Amino acid sequence: MWQPFCDRSCWLWMFVCCIYGGINCALLTRNSRPNIVLLMADDLGLGDLSCYGNNTVSTPNIDLLASEGVRLTQHLAAASICTPSRAAFLTGRYPVRAGMASSSNLNRDFPWLAGSGGLPTNETTFAEMLQHRGYRTGLIGKWHLGLSCASRDDHCFHPLNHGFHYFYGMPLGLLGDCQGARTPELHRWLRIKLCISTAALGLVPLLLLAPKLSGWFPVPWSVIVLFAVLALLFFLGWFSSYGFVQRWNCVLMRNHEIVQQPMRAEKVSALLLREALGFIERYKRGPFLLFFSFLHVRVPLITRDKFVGHSKYGLYGDNVEEMDWMVGKILQALEQECLTNNTLVYFTSDNGGRLEVQDGAAQLGGWNGVHKGGRGTGGWEGGIRVPGILRWPGVLEAGKVVHEPTSLMDVFPTLSYLGGGTLPQDRVIDGRNLMPLLEGRTTRSHHEFLFHYCGVHLHAVRWHQKDCATVWKGHFVTPKFSPEGAGACYGSGLCSCSGDVIHHDPPLLFDISTDPAEAQELNPDNEPVFDLVIKKIEAAVREHRKTLTAVPQQLSAFKVLWKPWMQPCCGTFPFCGCDREDDMLHTAP
Repeated sequence: MWQPFCDRSCWLWMFVCCIYGGINCALLTRNSRPNIVLLMADDLGLGDLSCYGNNTVSTPNIDLLASEGVRLTQHLAAASICTPSRAAFLTGRYPVRAGMASSSNLNRDFPWLAGSGGLPTNETTFAEMLQHRGYRTGLIGKWHLGLSCASRDDHCFHPLNHGFHYFYGMPLGLLGDCQGARTPELHRWLRIKLCISTAALGLVPLLLLAPKLSGWFPVPWSVIVLFAVLALLFFLGWFSSYGFVQRWNCVLMRNHEIVQQPMRAEKVSALLLREALGFIERYKRGPFLLFFSFLHVRVPLITRDKFVGHSKYGLYGDNVEEMDWMVGKILQALEQECLTNNTLVYFTSDNGGRLEVQDGAAQLGGWNGVHKGGRGTGGWEGGIRVPGILRWPGVLEAGKVVHEPTSLMDVFPTLSYLGGGTLPQDRVIDGRNLMPLLEGRTTRSHHEFLFHYCGVHLHAVRWHQKDCATVWKGHFVTPKFSPEGAGACYGSGLCSCSGDVIHHDPPLLFDISTDPAEAQELNPDNEPVFDLVIKKIEAAVREHRKTLTAVPQQLSAFKVLWKPWMQPCCGTFPFCGCDREDDMLHTAP
C-alpha cells in the first residue's frame, strides 16, 4: 500500500506504470529482478507469532506481512540447531554435505569464535550467486558459520568471503554469557565439572602438606610443588577460555574490523537496525540483497526498556514484540523508498523454539504450538518446523496459505531463479525453487523426501506421497526426554543426537498431514500400508546415502577448540577490548 510520503517521482512512476501497463503493472514488477530482504529470527518457535495461532504475544507487523503474502505451514529447517541450519539455508544443501554437522553431542554448533572450522570456501551461497548477478549484498546480525582458518586475521570463513559486500554484526552469536550478570551458558555443566576437578587437584598438595608439617611421614617438597603446579596449570588451561567468554565470543564487527569487544549488549539491537536501514538507503536503486539475521529471540533476551513488560508472556514475549517492531521499521523503510512492490520479503527462524531455558518457574524460550520437541530435539517437529512468510505484492497472492512441505534450503534455488543465476552443476542441491508453488503454477511441493538430521546422525525421514496428499514421517532415532514424560531435555539442557537416545526398529511412523503433533503412533495393526511405507522410506535412505561424499568435518573436536592464536582481538592479545562506535547511536531509530 502506497502512503502519502512517497515523493513526486514515485507518484509519477506509478502514474506512468498504470497508464502504460494497466493491469499488467504487476507483470512489470515480476519481470524485473526484485530486491530481496531475508529476515531470520534466532530460536523463534512456530507458535510464537499471532499469524500462527498465538494469542498472548502481539506481532502486528509480521502478521501484516503474512496477510499481504504467502504463509507456509510446513516450512522446515534442515537441522534443529543454528549452525547446521544456517549452513543449509545459505547453500541449499544438507549440512552433512559440507561437513557442517557434528558427531559430538557437546559441540553441535561453533562454541568459540577462536575455533578453526567454518562454512567451507568451496561452498556456494545465495549471496555469492546474487553478487555475481549484480546485486549489492549485505548481512546484518548473526553469522555463526566460522571466522578464521589458521590465524586470527585470515578471516577465511568471514561473510565477505561468502558473497556479502557488507557485514555488520556478531561473527558468532548471542549467548547468555554476553550479559555478565547472567548465569553462564556456554558448556555450563562442563564448567562445573572443571571447577570441581580443579578443587580436587588443589586439595592434593594441601593433603600432602599436612602430614609433612605434622611430622607423620616425610613428603618431598618437590612432590608437593609438582602437584601444586599441575593444579595451577590445569586451572589456567581451562579458565583462560571459559573465564573470559564474554570478551572472547561477544564481539561486534563491521566488515573485517572489530568495533566492540566485548559487545555492549544493551545497545546492539539499535545498532543492527540502524545498519539495516542504512543499507536500504544506500542501495535503494537496487537490486540488493539484505539478510537481516536477528539476535532475537535468543537468550539472554536483550530487550529495550520500552518493551519490557509489554507482552502477556514475560520477557520472552517482550523480546518477540521488540523483534516485530524492528520488522515493522524495515518494512516502513521499504515503503518510504517506494520499494515495496519490487521487493521480495521473507521471514523465518533458523530452528524451533528452545524449551529447556528457564528462570525459576518462568519460561525463557519459545512455544512450538502443537508440535513435539523444540530446538536441538533431532527430527521431532517442534525443533524443525519454523515460520515461513513471503511477500511480493503483485506477484504473490495476498493471504495465501500453503500446507505443502517446504524447506529453508529452498531459498537458495528460489533466489537463483529470481536473480537470473544458474544453479551449480558440480554438486547436489537439495532445495527446490519455490516460485511455481508460491505463484500457484503447481499445487504440490517438489520434495518427495526430506531427511532430518541431528548432527551427522539421520533421525527421521519425511515422505510426501506422490499419488495423494499424505505426508508420512518415520523416526529411526529419537532423543530421551528428561525427566521422563517431559517434552524436552530439561536435565541436560540440550538433547543428545547419539548415545542417550532411543533407536527404533521398525521406525516410529506418523501421518504428519493429519497428526502434526506426532501423537498417534502408527503400526501394522492400525495402518494397512505400514510395511509398504517403511520399505519406501528405507529405500529412500539408501539412495540418499549414495549421494553423500566424505568431506572435512568442520565441527571436529580439534576445530571447535578455543585456540589463543586464533582469537580475534581489538588491541594486543590478551588485553583485547575496544568500543569504536563513537556514540553514533543518536542516528538509530
